Amino acid sequence: MGRVLVLGSLNVDLVASVDRHPRPGETVLADPDLRRFAGGKGGNQAVAAAAAGAGVTMAGAVGDDGAGTAYLDRLRAHGVDVAQVDVVPGVATGQAWITVDGEGENAIVVVPGANARATTPDLAGWGTGDVLLLQLEVPLEVVAATVRAAHSRGVRVVVNAAPYAALPHDVAALADPLVVNEHEAMLLADGDVLPGSLLVTFGAAGCSWDGVRHEGVAVPAGEVVDTTGAGDAFCGALAAALADGADRVEAVERASLAGADAVRRLGAQPDPEL
Repeated sequence: MGRVLVLGSLNVDLVASVDRHPRPGETVLADPDLRRFAGGKGGNQAVAAAAAGAGVTMAGAVGDDGAGTAYLDRLRAHGVDVAQVDVVPGVATGQAWITVDGEGENAIVVVPGANARATTPDLAGWGTGDVLLLQLEVPLEVVAATVRAAHSRGVRVVVNAAPYAALPHDVAALADPLVVNEHEAMLLADGDVLPGSLLVTFGAAGCSWDGVRHEGVAVPAGEVVDTTGAGDAFCGALAAALADGADRVEAVERASLAGADAVRRLGAQPDPEL
């Protein structure tokens, strides 16, 4: 199996279960217990890539608090190398406030904390055959600099443009692929950014990679527990498959299976409580 370097966010997810999401200005009561999980798109995707068999190195930042220490210990336990995760003094580890409704759909607010201090990782020793996987919950200028540096070394770059932000034109062109969901694809279409390779996900309906449609993996409605980590599981498994030399069809198949498995459990990572 190949190697994957993940640059991205590391958050503590605070999850409340509600019957339905509140409307603007409305208050709803959640279930009595607030759950505390490991999250952040970077951490989620790193754990997913490791679960898919890749050798994974995580790059990012946590605070010098108990949450940051616990998260690093957790990543190590999942086989993720954390040598490139910075511990930022006097700053809190990032948080995400998540509500999950009775249908398993989620709404998320992210407080970046230490993620806003993430820096460009050391790329010495990374090259052809390796995969860099990024999202947009760390500073955009760091994402751009890392993509350019990695591509110059022959590293394949996979960018998950979530949460959506307009990437510099050259950065979007270097992504192979640029991964967005159907809502992010609409935002992308409204701009003037032209990705070199575009993979659009449609949840259970599958995905489209440069116009070629791939079927999804059906999950019975009664088995859907939480959709929070499905996209991250998809991206992590996709990167692992590409690092393993899989072609597009096989890579999407592996990614879709990982995404389908993710919706059957609570939280964005396996055994997610932090």
